[in-house]
Amino acid sequence: MQAPVLVLKDSLKRESGTKVHHGNIQASKAVADIIRTTLGPRSMLKMLLDAAGGIVVTNDGNAILRELDIAHPAAKSMIELSRTQDEEVGDGTTSVIVLAGEMLHVAEAFIDKHYHPTVICRAYNKALEDAIVVLDKIAMSIDVKDRATMLGLVKSCIGTKFTSQFGDLIADLALDATTIVGVDLGQGLREVDIKKYIKVEKVPGGQLEDSVVLKGVMINKDVIAPGKMRRKIVNPRIILLDCPLEYKKGENQTNAELLKEEDWGVLLKLEEEYIESLCVQILKFKPDLVITEKGLSDLACHYFSKAGVSAIRRLRKTDNNRIAKACGAVIVNRPDELQESDVGTGAGIFEVKKIGDEFFAFIVDCKEPKACTVLLRGPSKDLLNEVERNLQDAMSVARNILKNPKLVPGGGATELTVSATLKQKSSSVEGIEKWPYEAAAIAFEAIPRTLAQNCGVNVIRTMTALQGKHANGENAWIGIDGNTGAITDVKEKKIWDAYNVKAQTFKTAIEAACLLLRIDDIVSGIKKKQPPGAKAPSKPQVETEGDADNEQIIPE
Repeated sequence: MQAPVLVLKDSLKRESGTKVHHGNIQASKAVADIIRTTLGPRSMLKMLLDAAGGIVVTNDGNAILRELDIAHPAAKSMIELSRTQDEEVGDGTTSVIVLAGEMLHVAEAFIDKHYHPTVICRAYNKALEDAIVVLDKIAMSIDVKDRATMLGLVKSCIGTKFTSQFGDLIADLALDATTIVGVDLGQGLREVDIKKYIKVEKVPGGQLEDSVVLKGVMINKDVIAPGKMRRKIVNPRIILLDCPLEYKKGENQTNAELLKEEDWGVLLKLEEEYIESLCVQILKFKPDLVITEKGLSDLACHYFSKAGVSAIRRLRKTDNNRIAKACGAVIVNRPDELQESDVGTGAGIFEVKKIGDEFFAFIVDCKEPKACTVLLRGPSKDLLNEVERNLQDAMSVARNILKNPKLVPGGGATELTVSATLKQKSSSVEGIEKWPYEAAAIAFEAIPRTLAQNCGVNVIRTMTALQGKHANGENAWIGIDGNTGAITDVKEKKIWDAYNVKAQTFKTAIEAACLLLRIDDIVSGIKKKQPPGAKAPSKPQVETEGDADNEQIIPE
């Protein structure tokens, strides 16, 4: 196949050099400024209008940036940062944008002085390596089994969220849920898959305090024949299927020629016998509950209800996987392959309850569940959505700690320590890289400065006092109390951060800043829309750099 050829048309425009850097830096700063006010416990909320006309009220950096519709390529790249952070560690989505914006802001002065971007990037990467070393030095290991410490940590990480007013509730839910789904892989490694095995069910109504973590699974389904089948079974034997329990229809078109009237009866009997044989194979194992992802015919339903077996059909595959993990069953593809070991006996109780107008099936009180459901109650949908977002962050924090049980000081103390240490080290950096290295050190102060701004205290006075305390690289635990703006010992106040989150924030922010600094051209091959009736230019027009600057690169 011939490689595609890039044809330079008259619509191909370019910006060059320093101007591009300035444009990218301004765009990045604009994104950072949008969510700067959402950092810390005294942060502002944002009200977002989504495409459907609904509103979302949140202060979760990632949720806000997801809704933004921005045309500038550098700004888009910044938004991707918070997504990366969310996927990787689930928290610190606002910090990473603020830090990356600041890194680019301090680089602007060097671009003006005609420093080469590669030099700045080299200094930044050196600063990143040294910052991680400082993190390792001040990190404090904790015991994962100490519930009080774990709760304190999760609470301090979600203390900046909207739901912090409900205190321990979200932290408790997150810790319980992640502890249930944690799997030991041996050699001190733990796998905690919160996406696959923790389901958050939001049911409007009731108090937020009614939210619970179920030791098992809850699904929005009822049994097929409510009158004939049991809705409450203690210690059920559960069989999970991935096949339809109904007669297979013929492929495409099936023609059957019937000569006698009785032949019709024979055909129907064949269908019935096929379904009966399927049911007999299943009922051999004396199940109490049969759940299938596919359809289940009326006849199969009749056989099951006669045998006193409850059945649920058309379940989502993800829910089926969770039930399998919770009660110890194995999902079977064909009834004739069933074995005794495939039957799930780990569930304590199966029960169908009505909440509001809908029926929910609960398979709970499991012996050793490796999947769970978090049932969230609350007065309104908007509040529930926000609680769910905060809960996801809290569960990510708990997962990070289970995977890597190390803490670093919160409240901007870590950034101040890193900044002070890098400032000291900058004197030993040789050559032209010394100044960008020092600028990177100053950029780390953006986080405590923003925290102070959002508390409403005198920023200059607070920052000067903090820098004085951290000047010699000691006092690593002196930071800002995000509620009052007072300078405090964050260890006493239990203001902590997970090591994983901090390390990821630093890495993502600095690497992204380097990426944007290394862009020296933006080339757009998008044709401008011509007004109707206008004649196309007969020959390509050569545009000067001045023209290119006056036009928007990417159309709104």
